[in-house]
Amino acid sequence: MPFQYKTVLLIGATSGIGAAMADRLVQEGSTVIAVGRRQDRLDAFVKKHGQEKASSAVFDIGDRTSIDGFVNNITKKHPDLDCVFLNAGTQNRYDLGQPTKVDLGQFHDEVNVNFSSMVDLSIKFLPFLMSKDSPTSIAFTDTHLGIIPAAPISAYSASKAALNSFILCLREQLEAQNAQVKVIDIWAPVVQTELHDYMGEEKGRQMGMPVNDFVDQAYKAMVSGQEQILIGAIGPQEAFYDLVEKRRSTFQFLAKAMRGMT
Repeated sequence: MPFQYKTVLLIGATSGIGAAMADRLVQEGSTVIAVGRRQDRLDAFVKKHGQEKASSAVFDIGDRTSIDGFVNNITKKHPDLDCVFLNAGTQNRYDLGQPTKVDLGQFHDEVNVNFSSMVDLSIKFLPFLMSKDSPTSIAFTDTHLGIIPAAPISAYSASKAALNSFILCLREQLEAQNAQVKVIDIWAPVVQTELHDYMGEEKGRQMGMPVNDFVDQAYKAMVSGQEQILIGAIGPQEAFYDLVEKRRSTFQFLAKAMRGMT
């Protein structure tokens, strides 16, 4: 079944979930603009799928000062763009119990990539997406750790918690304005990707769900029209899903109450 959106900009398309999702979207009929830092992998992606269905752009989302130029270039070159898929992320361990050993520069760089750059890209692309006459979408690869943090990966957990809150607020405010921009939030469990290479490639890339299994489930949920997609769980699935739903319903209660205050 084809994806509703036909021209997808996929950030973080050179490895892991992003690379697998880019392949799947092309195979199902979408045109994909792959974005990442590694030119060789982007070239390989275009060669694999052909220039009619694939193109690429080298960009480091950690360089937030260049986002305006990047967005302008993409929207001018691809006026048919109707979906922005924000997927990139980075993860490291920190022992907060030994504060003198915490690399604060690395910690904040991680938050910048996982959260701040996602906010900037969302806000910068939204005027273009909102100006379209047909439905558009902005999608995020999220994680269960945005709700239940993992203590050793504190920067990742904190940045994803912030991203998850931002996504809820973004969806609520776009819906309040009757904007035709759908916000899709895909919650990933541990997936076998390069994200965990800090543990050692052999160990890190064998942890969790095979990436193609994850993408298969995520893709099927996206084309079915779901906007909040949970795959796997932390602990018993029923209890975790109940926690997520209670949080969301409480958020919606507060959002509705605050609409009348503005």
